[in-house]
Amino acid sequence: MRRDELNYELPPELIAQTPANPRDSARLLVLHRSDGRIEHRVFRDLPELLRPGDCLVRNVTRVIPARFFCRRPTGGRVEALFLRETDAGWRVLLRPSARLKVGQRLTIENARETIELRDRLERGE
Repeated sequence: MRRDELNYELPPELIAQTPANPRDSARLLVLHRSDGRIEHRVFRDLPELLRPGDCLVRNVTRVIPARFFCRRPTGGRVEALFLRETDAGWRVLLRPSARLKVGQRLTIENARETIELRDRLERGE
């Protein structure tokens, strides 16, 4: 497997916002290499799935805090989810976005920073 095969678009609404409770009830996707069968399990099942010689890799990366709440000049609240940085700035998913206009500035709550809507793309970006 190549690392670039792991780079894909994941819609923000599919990203967990809070950990599973209890933690060991988190969903686990199992691929059986012998027959290609896919099985849905939970994390607490992991010990029964591991066999001698298996390699378990722990991912300790952290997600950057990319969700902010902003205020319109009128006081209305807007959620801003920063998706990725581009040469022109950031692609940001804004909700609600229907009444936002190009050139409008939003003030990030609990900060003195503002963001400006430079272009409108699909899906509220």
